[in-house]
Amino acid sequence: MVKKLNGKSFALSALVAASLVAAGAMASEKTEPRNEVYKDKFSKQYNSWHETAQSETLTDALEQDPALVILWAGYGFAKDYNAPRGHMYALTDVRNTLRTGGPTSAEDGPMPMACWSCKSPDVPRVIEEQGEKGYFTGKWAKGGAEVANTIGCSDCHEKGTSKLRMSRPFAARAMEAIGTPFDKASKQDKESMVCAQCHVEYYFEKTEDHKGFVKFPWDGGTTVEAMETYYDALDFADWTHAVSKTPMLKAQHPGYETWKLGTHGQNNVSCVDCHMPKVTNEQGKKFTDHKVGNPFDRFEETCGTCHSQDKDHMLTVYKGNKAKVMELKGKAETQLVAAHFEAGAAWEAGATEAEMKPILTNIRHAQWRWDYAIASHGVSAHAPAEALRVLGTAVDKAANARVLLAQLLATKGVKQPIALPDISTKAKAQAALGMDMDKLRAEKDKFKKELLPKWEEEAKGREATYK
Repeated sequence: MVKKLNGKSFALSALVAASLVAAGAMASEKTEPRNEVYKDKFSKQYNSWHETAQSETLTDALEQDPALVILWAGYGFAKDYNAPRGHMYALTDVRNTLRTGGPTSAEDGPMPMACWSCKSPDVPRVIEEQGEKGYFTGKWAKGGAEVANTIGCSDCHEKGTSKLRMSRPFAARAMEAIGTPFDKASKQDKESMVCAQCHVEYYFEKTEDHKGFVKFPWDGGTTVEAMETYYDALDFADWTHAVSKTPMLKAQHPGYETWKLGTHGQNNVSCVDCHMPKVTNEQGKKFTDHKVGNPFDRFEETCGTCHSQDKDHMLTVYKGNKAKVMELKGKAETQLVAAHFEAGAAWEAGATEAEMKPILTNIRHAQWRWDYAIASHGVSAHAPAEALRVLGTAVDKAANARVLLAQLLATKGVKQPIALPDISTKAKAQAALGMDMDKLRAEKDKFKKELLPKWEEEAKGREATYK
């Protein structure tokens, strides 16, 4: 069998063709990954889900706040970090980000398979076919041709029905760990739990025979302190900071955890109540709007169902809370950036690991708490009081690190204050770290031109075999 790709021919062996047919048969058992299959049966839901494509604008978070480049020095997020967009862009954005690199083959690239885990209903399909170990084994590029459909119907619903499900076994285990198994939860709790398959903190667990299983760090609870204790007990680090040499933790997007601690979570207001409300169509029939987005865009169907205050009042409250959170966020970042460079100066001055350990622990804990607060994108609405509390502890711990560093640097005869590089723009911050951004962008462009079309062609061939 011969396929045409960008005007060139390439052979697809009989063995591969047979495996595609077999995969097609297996794919139909539990998970139907193709969202368009449901566009007629669930047309209202499908059409509103498709409207998440309206969030076209890419917002460069590193350009808006160059301090982030320094805080994530040595980690993928220092390369590229855009504000999240609608579900329709989940697959596009993970393919395009510099964080996933420019792989040239299934064995190439900086990231593991686990990086697909929240992006597509193909993920549960592959887990069903290969088991979790088979799915998680290998580099991110291994799954390129398998993961072809963006976040959609089968991520949250049983095949062919509106019944909610946990499609990720690792998420189901996490819910059991905190005493809320999905099969015993109320309908309203399930509405939030399906969102929590992705909008949570997680890490890539290393076992004796594996290096990349997704796990939620909830064994001791879901607060910032409980997860910090969990990680410390494992001596786990996502990466080592390129400047301060601190063993770092990177918070992902703990929306579920912060929601649970806020007014809405405490009063059993689900994610769906605010982000996927019941609306009335032109025929006067109600349905759940799947255009997941800002509740203020549909105030009467969301906030207005509980709050007696008008939209202007509620927006004023929200903006006031957000301003307070952003102010304290900025103070934490200022302290942390300085602490990283001062720690780097201490190492250069001959500091020992024993001298640096309490300092690095303070930096680690401070940045984890700062990141936990800001990575939960809706925290200013979900739990502003908790965000301010956590950011306050981040400022304190970063300041503690700097006090210890000042004392240590003095004993080493280092003149203070330590001069900081110009990080007024993203480009200047990346240059200060010696990052070769032209090389990274060239690798990504090559990947998008050469490998990505092959993934798409192979995915089309496989899905053509589905019933």
